[in-house]
Amino acid sequence: MGPHPAVAAIRLAVRRVLHDVLTEHTRSAEHTRRTPHPEFAEAGAGRQRAALPERPGTPLVLVACSGGADSMALASALAFEARKLDVRAGGITVDHGLQDGSDDRAAEVVDRLTDMRLDPVEAVAVQVGHEGGPEAAARDARYAALDAAAERHGAAAVLLGHTRDDQAETVLLGLARGSGIRSLSGMAAASGPAGRYRRPFLQLDRQTARKACLVQSLPVWDDPHNIDPAYTRSRLRHEGLPALEKALGKGVVEALARTAQLSRDDADALDTWAAEADRTVRDDAGRLECAKLYALPPAVRRRVLRRAAMEAGSPAGSLFARHIEEVDRLITGWRGQRAINLPGRVEAMRQGGRLVIRQS
Repeated sequence: MGPHPAVAAIRLAVRRVLHDVLTEHTRSAEHTRRTPHPEFAEAGAGRQRAALPERPGTPLVLVACSGGADSMALASALAFEARKLDVRAGGITVDHGLQDGSDDRAAEVVDRLTDMRLDPVEAVAVQVGHEGGPEAAARDARYAALDAAAERHGAAAVLLGHTRDDQAETVLLGLARGSGIRSLSGMAAASGPAGRYRRPFLQLDRQTARKACLVQSLPVWDDPHNIDPAYTRSRLRHEGLPALEKALGKGVVEALARTAQLSRDDADALDTWAAEADRTVRDDAGRLECAKLYALPPAVRRRVLRRAAMEAGSPAGSLFARHIEEVDRLITGWRGQRAINLPGRVEAMRQGGRLVIRQS
């Protein structure tokens, strides 16, 4: 008899991601093998050129594990599937230090991951700042720690346990902020530097992960922050989404997750269009021409403006839709306005039919 359906589902999701990682690793190793070292770049065309040594044949995949049901289910699936494939599997748990005894819980997670025969396994303590609010600050600290761990261990990928329910919450949070289509696209299945972060469970619901832990007798830790109404996501999870399902019927989570994928496809297409358009709206000196910007569809034009602001030094995380709307008015509603101040000490101004975006 095969595994429980919930266990089979999480293993299949992880298996697919591991196959992707292996395929990418093999291609990268092959490319490295064929690429000549710069030291030999000037060798004659008829001479044998030396190549860089191949990367180690077995890629390392880490799981980010908090000890909660989603990440414990993910860790168990990774441990099971990695043994059947040419993949090394390890685990990282991040101690945010926000609760009493958090170091003890991190040590427990390390023990559980070690019992699964994951290697390497480590706990990383971080200092959580205050910028952007407690949730954003904790997220920034966590990803910084995971990035550092991935670099330190040479990991090909880091698996995250975000589920379809998390995706639905992310879409609603973006909608509530009045964000654009990129925010409504939620979390990508692969993100970060070179697609480092992988989210195998985006098509699975939270209950499937919890059920997989139950039938495998995996102990899980329920973070009290997840039910604390002081946190926006917690209120949305326990009050907002249930209210929507009561009003609209079941299937809201699935519909929101589907909206995320459709929005991502549209946003990707518009980003590609904007990248191509950026080259056509500049003069010979590389300056943005207002008349050519005006001729672009608004969704494309605003993407060009956002790219230009970021290239000038405006941080992406602090650059909001209202900022870009103000810059856009320099194109569509020009009445002699003064320069627009943007995050990162960047300013945008209109001069002689050109849009100038630069550090102030």
